[in-house]
Amino acid sequence: MAGKLTRCPVCGKPVSWEENPYRPFCSRRCKLVDLDLWLSEEYRISVPREALEDEAEEVEGGEV
Repeated sequence: MAGKLTRCPVCGKPVSWEENPYRPFCSRRCKLVDLDLWLSEEYRISVPREALEDEAEEVEGGEV
């Protein structure tokens, strides 16, 4: 493999970054496994507690 090598975030296999239609994944399968983890809420983006409280106050106050 030529070019920059990185590791697939799903399986850890070394994968070329250049000319890889699935980057940063090594294959279509790993790309879909990652998507499934997001859709099943295995992965989450953390939000600071203050942001959640501010949002709740806006909803209660009628400002959405």
